[in-house]
Amino acid sequence: MASLRILKVTQVYPPFFQASGQARKVQAIGRHLVHRGHRVTVLTARYRQRSLVGLAERAEVIYLWTALRYRVSTLNPGVVAFSMRRLQEFDVAHIYGVYDFLGPIIAGFCRRWNIPYVLEPVGMFRPIVRNIALKKAYRRLFGWPLILGAAKVIATSGLERDELVAEGVPHWKVAVRRNGVELPTFSALPLRGTFRREIGVKDEEPLILYLGRLSKKKGLDLLVSAFSGIASPATLAIVGPDDGDGCAQEIASLRGRLGLDGRLRLLGPRFDADKLAAFADADIFVLPSRSENFGNAAAEAIACSVPVVVTDRCGIAPIVRDRAGLVVPCEVGAIRAGLRRLLEDSTFRDRLSAGAAQVRAELAWDEPIAQLEQLYLDLVKARGRGPH
Repeated sequence: MASLRILKVTQVYPPFFQASGQARKVQAIGRHLVHRGHRVTVLTARYRQRSLVGLAERAEVIYLWTALRYRVSTLNPGVVAFSMRRLQEFDVAHIYGVYDFLGPIIAGFCRRWNIPYVLEPVGMFRPIVRNIALKKAYRRLFGWPLILGAAKVIATSGLERDELVAEGVPHWKVAVRRNGVELPTFSALPLRGTFRREIGVKDEEPLILYLGRLSKKKGLDLLVSAFSGIASPATLAIVGPDDGDGCAQEIASLRGRLGLDGRLRLLGPRFDADKLAAFADADIFVLPSRSENFGNAAAEAIACSVPVVVTDRCGIAPIVRDRAGLVVPCEVGAIRAGLRRLLEDSTFRDRLSAGAAQVRAELAWDEPIAQLEQLYLDLVKARGRGPH
C-alpha cells in the first residue's frame, strides 16, 4: 500500500491535556498510522511558555506559539506561515474538533490548493453545554464552511452520525469509524485493593465507578440521584477533572442534600497507573451521559472486564448491550434499576464481566485504523493526487 503524507490538526495534544480523550485519540491514531508506513505530522497549540518540538513515536509534532487563549481555544499566528510553507507537502489533512481556529484556517488553505481534508467533530458539532449562543454564532461563521468543504465528516458511532445529519450535515458526507482502545495498556492491571485503600472502601463492599470529565452533559446529577436509592454498603466513586461548568459544585451540593457524604467519593482525575488501579477495583462502571458520541471510558472499563451501565445516549451502546453491560434510558429510575440489578445479581454481573473479556477484542484499533487508511487513499485518488 502506498505511503501517505498525513497532517493531523488538533487543538489539544500531549503533553498538554494528556488526559483529554481527543488528545489521546489523535496520538493513538497517529502512532498506528506511522506503524503502517505512513508519514504523520501533528499540528497543535502550545499552552505553556516552553519550547516543544520534535518527533513522538516517529510522528512529527509541531507546537505553535499561542498569542491568545480562552479555555482550550487559542489564537496561533504561526498557522498561516505553516500553511504557506508546508501544507502542500501533504496528501490529506485530518482536522479534529470544531470550536477553534486551527482547523478553519488549515481547511481554508486546503480548499485553496485542492488538498482533501477530513473533519472529525469528536462530539462537538451540536452545542449542548456552556456558551451555547456563542458556539452557534461560531458555527455559522466558521463551522459550516469547515463542514461543507470537508471531503468526509467522521462520526464515531451511528448515534453521532444521526445527530450530524439531523443538524444538517449531508448524509453522504458522513462516514462512521468507531474509536479504539490501546488493549496492551489494559492487559496487566494492578492488584486489586490499591484504589480502595486510597479512598477508604473495604474489599467486600461494592464499588461503582464513574471516570471522566465532570461536565453537565455527562449526566452526573442523574447518577447521584439514582445512587441515593441504592442501599448501603455500596460506594460511588466519581473520578475526573472539573470541566468548569458548575457540575462539580452541583454534585457536591447533591451529595450533602441526599445524605451521601459517607458513600459518595468526589475525587480528582486519575491518570495512567492510578486510572488502571481504579478500574481494577471497580465492580461496576457507569456512564450516565446525556450525550456521548462514543464513550471511551466505558470502552476502557470493558477492556478491564468491568461490567458497565451506559445510557442509550452513548454511541458505544450497541457494542455494550447485553454482552458487556446494560443499556438504560437516560433517566434516574432507569439508571438506578440498572445498578441495582448488577449489584443484587452476582451471577448476572459475572456473566457480563466474562462477556466484557470477549468484547474487548472488538475494541482494538486495528479495524478503525484500516478503515481510516482506506478512506484517506480513496480521497487522494478521487482528487487526482498521487501519494507523495
